[in-house]
Amino acid sequence: MPMPLPALAGLPTVRARRDPAGGCIADDALALDNAAFAGAVRNAATHLAAAGVGPGDMVAVVLPNRVELVVTLFAAWHLGACVTPVNPALTPTEAGYQLDDSGAKVVVADPAATPAATLDVAGLLTAPADPGHVPAEPVARSDDLALVIYTSGTTGRPKGVMLDHANIEAMCRGIVAGIGLDAGDHSLLVLPLFHVNGITVGVLSPLLAGGRATIAGRFRPDTFFADVERVRPTYFSAVPAIYVLLANLPADVTPDTSSLRRVICGAAPMPAAAIHAFQDRFGVPIVEGYGLSEGTCASTLNPPDGVRKPGTVGLPLPGQQVLLRHEDGTIDREGTGEVVISGPTVMRGYLGRPEDTAATVVDGWLRTGDVGRFDEDGYLVLVDRIKDMIIRGGENIYPKEIENALHTHPDVVEAAVVGAPDAVLGEVPVAFVAVRPGSGTTGDDLLAHCATRLARMKLPTRVDLVDALPKNPVGKIDKPTLRRGLAPAG
Repeated sequence: MPMPLPALAGLPTVRARRDPAGGCIADDALALDNAAFAGAVRNAATHLAAAGVGPGDMVAVVLPNRVELVVTLFAAWHLGACVTPVNPALTPTEAGYQLDDSGAKVVVADPAATPAATLDVAGLLTAPADPGHVPAEPVARSDDLALVIYTSGTTGRPKGVMLDHANIEAMCRGIVAGIGLDAGDHSLLVLPLFHVNGITVGVLSPLLAGGRATIAGRFRPDTFFADVERVRPTYFSAVPAIYVLLANLPADVTPDTSSLRRVICGAAPMPAAAIHAFQDRFGVPIVEGYGLSEGTCASTLNPPDGVRKPGTVGLPLPGQQVLLRHEDGTIDREGTGEVVISGPTVMRGYLGRPEDTAATVVDGWLRTGDVGRFDEDGYLVLVDRIKDMIIRGGENIYPKEIENALHTHPDVVEAAVVGAPDAVLGEVPVAFVAVRPGSGTTGDDLLAHCATRLARMKLPTRVDLVDALPKNPVGKIDKPTLRRGLAPAG
């Protein structure tokens, strides 16, 4: 029996039939209504088909955030092909690895920026001279691959996370229900479209709900709120670093945020103090969620219309099970353990890596590598990453606890704690902190601040002040880079 047609693949046509003149998607250079978007998708599908793309093929797209990237996504799906978005900031060697590993048949890009381009984005949306043959309806099925998203690769070569149409659709329906999106919603996309959060939360979910999306240019804190005032979005999704930068804008920045119903935070846990700082300043609630690319994006969410608990990442989304795995292999909600996830959003696996897949998805449970616990109301609290845990003289120390203590200091903008080698204790915690410019706060001040909040064994051996912490391509603090800069302690 054939699998059903995925609703997302046919979305451009459905929206065009229902409301051809309704707003759909825009960026700084282009705005398409529903009819124009459906036409652009069909033109792009024709160009892809002429380049030999068909069911089961891989289409790579190497572009900054722009409308053509989203059009390519739907055009490939119409033909039954899969898409792998490539970070345009990668070096030719790094991008070449992804293109080879994914088996990309066509590379949609600007040839001036990407020599590997095989289909010039400049003509992608234009009507082809030869209309060729493109199926009237999408040929993709729910069990066909839709996306291959590559992990950031901080612990080795990036791995391709295989997501099928059923994964994507389950995720988007969960986001629509969890956030409460409807036809009146308008997303302002600020996250990169080579990441699953930008794709699902920033674009696909509002389009599925009947709303629209505007793709912002490169994020800059000094111009971001001008975009908000101009576009009038009802929400945006961002990472903690973006909210921290916005909360620390000069005091005379007083934007009109009245269009925003709520904003979403994901990719990394956000300290409760940082959440309150943004909310108190701008009057917009932050809805914090948690998930992995391997789970198609989000698995828990603080309910926007219920009790939001900063310091937690909320409740499991409908249709997903979130539990804890203990060292003896038991899985339940008790105590502290590794967060595991099951449900329709769990990835198909890692492309071409059956051993890595088998180690990550065990008996249907996605092992996240995150340590967590549930509070008395069933909200998930993330303790830390298993691999980030520091063992100091036999005692387990979770860096996140120290980072949270640092964030309670009013001058702290960013903080990260990593383990440094120690000849006697094995490892000791070292903190890297960015403080508010001109604050005068010293590392010793921050150590004294922590000493009133943490047991002695948890105190960092030192606090290094830095202008900014290194980030990976999706905006998470890059702890491997910090670790590499630490010399062994004597």
